[in-house]
Order: sequence, then C-alpha cells, then structure tokens
Amino acid sequence: MTRLRLIPRSLFSRMLAIAALSTGIALLFAGVTIGHVLERFVTRGLDERLDAQVAVLARAVRTDGSLDRARAIDLPEFGEPGSDWSWHVEGPAGRFDSGTTPPPTISKPASTIPPPPPALPRNDERPLPSGPGGHEDRQIHPGEARDRSGERLHSRTMDVATPRGMVTITAIGPRRIVEEPLREAIIPLLGSLALLGAGLALATLVQLRFGLRPLRDLRTALAAVRAGTKRHVPADQPGELQPLVTELNALIDQNAAGLAHARQHVANLAHGLKTPLATLSLKLAEAGANAEIRDMVDQIDRRVHHHLGRARADAAGTGARAQTAVAPAVNDLVAVLRRIHADRPLAVDMRVPADLRVAVDPQDLDEMMGNLLDNGWRHARSAISVTVDADGGLASIVIDDDGPGLTEAAVAQAMLPGRRLDESDEGYGFGLSITRELAELNGGALALGRSPALGGLLAHLTLPIRGEV
Repeated sequence: MTRLRLIPRSLFSRMLAIAALSTGIALLFAGVTIGHVLERFVTRGLDERLDAQVAVLARAVRTDGSLDRARAIDLPEFGEPGSDWSWHVEGPAGRFDSGTTPPPTISKPASTIPPPPPALPRNDERPLPSGPGGHEDRQIHPGEARDRSGERLHSRTMDVATPRGMVTITAIGPRRIVEEPLREAIIPLLGSLALLGAGLALATLVQLRFGLRPLRDLRTALAAVRAGTKRHVPADQPGELQPLVTELNALIDQNAAGLAHARQHVANLAHGLKTPLATLSLKLAEAGANAEIRDMVDQIDRRVHHHLGRARADAAGTGARAQTAVAPAVNDLVAVLRRIHADRPLAVDMRVPADLRVAVDPQDLDEMMGNLLDNGWRHARSAISVTVDADGGLASIVIDDDGPGLTEAAVAQAMLPGRRLDESDEGYGFGLSITRELAELNGGALALGRSPALGGLLAHLTLPIRGEV
C-alpha cells in the first residue's frame, strides 16, 4: 500500500504549492484587513452623526438630572416619526425619549459605565462641575441594539454626572447605513482580489517555468554527453548549478580516464599476444594442423586486431562515436547463422527499422548481436524473433526464442564469465558476459528473462541512439 506523500517529489510541484499557499494567505489577510478598514471608515460617519445628537442632548440636561425639552433639538434624522433614528435620556428625574420609535434594549460593556459620584448634601452650596449645563461630560462609548422587527441598530452612549446622580444619554441609528455601503464595497473588493490572485498564479507559473529552465537544459546536455554528441556539460550555467556542473564534468573526465586506462591495458595485452599468435599460426601451418584449429587461431587474431583498432581510435581523441545501422548488421548475422546451423532450420521473425542507427562500433555491435543470436539459435526449437524499437534515446533490441529458457537463478549464473549451463553444447561460456560488458561500455545494458510470446529465453539489449530515427 502506497502512503500518501505530503511533500511532492517534483521541485516544480513543491515551489508551486508554497507559492499558492503563501499567495492565498496574503490575499486572505489583505481581504480581512481592507474589509476591517472599510467598516471602520463607514462606521465613523454614523458615529459622528450620533455623537452630534448626543452632544446636543448633553447641553440640554439640567443640574437636577432632568431634560430641558426646549434645548433638546432633534437633528434631521431624529425628527422623523417611525424612523430607526432615536435618542433616550435616563436619569434621576426619569426617562425622556425622542418619541420616534419604541425604546430598544441597548447592550454595552459594563466596564465602560463609570460609577456614580457620591451624593452631595442638600445644603451643599458648592458650584456644579464645569461643563455644558453645569455638568461633567463623560466619554462616549458604542453599543448594539435591535428593534422589534429584528433589524440591527447602532448606538452611542454618554454618561453625565449631575449633583442628583448619573444621567445616561443614548443616540441610536440603523446599522444598515454601515452594512449596505460596506456590502457594495466588499463585492468589487473580492472581485479585485480574485483577479489579483489569478494574475499572481499566472506570474508564478511563468516564473517557475523560466526559473527551472536551466534544469531542463542540464538534462538535455547530460543526454547529449551520454549519446556521445558532446564531451562535457556546458560550463555556462546559473550560479546555483555551477558547482553541480563542475562536479559532473569532473566525473565525466574521471570515467573517461578510467576507460582509457582500461583500454590501454587491453591494447597492451593485445600487443603482447599478437607476436605469439603470429608465431603459433606459422607453426600450425608448418605442422599441417587441421583447418578447425587454424580457424580458431585466426579468430583470436581478428579479435586482437579489433581491440588494437579500438585503442588507436581512443588515442586519437576524437570523442565521437561511430554510427552503425542495426538492420544490415542483423540481416548479415542471420544469413551467416543460417549457413552455420544449416542442420537446424528456424523460422526467424525480424522487425527492425531500416533507418535506426546506434552509437556503437560496428565490430562491437556484430559481436553483441552475434553472441545473442547464436545463443538463441542453438537453444531454440523452431523459432526465433528479433524486434528492434526506439525508446527515447535508446534502441531496444529484443531477441527471444522458443527454447527451454532459464530460471531466475540460472540467469544470474549465465552472466558469469566462463560459466556454461549446458555442458553438452559447444562454446566456452564467455558470450553473454562479453555482450553485457560491451553493452555497458557503450552506455547500454543487457537483461535476460523469459519470453512471454515464445516461452524461451528473452535477451533485452539496450544501446544509445545516434541520428534521427
């Protein structure tokens, strides 16, 4: 069961997720903040109108806590009967209302109501505190209320201290004066934020595509190095990738040096064997040895010349690989095997593109394909199949037969040099191991398995492609 990954593997997906999350949080914060500022701005206008009515009423409060109706002037909104604008004055002398609407229940924080001043003696002749009407103004604080229909109301309240006690003045207005313009402003605000979010998302996608482009170019450059069209990854890279490219080029040079060193050893060995082989060939000819023995010596001599030629090509320092057509090589090998195994006629199914070329030396391709075809021909009962396709930058070569095949354990043994699984057959057990080594040397691979179509052994050889397919 695969566990859900919270962190995606793709750098593009990670950066896109981070950008989307941060953009969403920023837009949410901006929407809430702007909405709060708009609400405060609109509410301030309503508060100023209510505070003006409270100030008028505060000047009409007498020193005994009663209200002077002649001085209690109603502002325009408060003088309309049946409107949601009203005021109320409550104190020691009773309750006074504007009369426009029934008195609602006002809710306000208890902590904002100051305690009443201590009562003054009746014979106290001290002057009243300074302020409008001979009283002391208190701080105005907001409150909320609802009328009988359930509509929200907004209130402003002032507590005024008089010699006879505290007088509370309240002015009330409809909350819709704040909510309606706020709603009208929020809708275009949300639309603007949505457009801004879409623009930021598009900009993020463009930024990620452009910012990650050097990684795609680096992958293309590495594929070119692997295919043999370039020797190194271009050094002109962004600063973040420069150390990586430097290490990659150093690794490529190190591998090339190791390969050159190994091939030099092969060349030295071939040079060491060349003279003894020539002497042996002359001795066998003088001794009248049979043709089979002389042919085996000639095969050894040809392989020695082949590796000497490869060593000379490496020493030339061209850095370019040969381009070898697959179809002619397969056709020639099948024709040769038909003559060699004339006693075992097989049905050969070949599906090879005529224009497919691989970045492999012709002799290496002949040796790899010859080993695999010869192995399949010797073990097949009646049929053998050769299928070649282009898979990305690699050529996929599949050779399967209808022979007995190999088990998984036998496959591992068959790859060992000198290991023969069928002692009754001719051969020396080096064919598959040499083929695998040559494939890996040229940037490919060899895998063995069971053929799903024919039931015998399936050999899957992959080699790098050069040129158009």
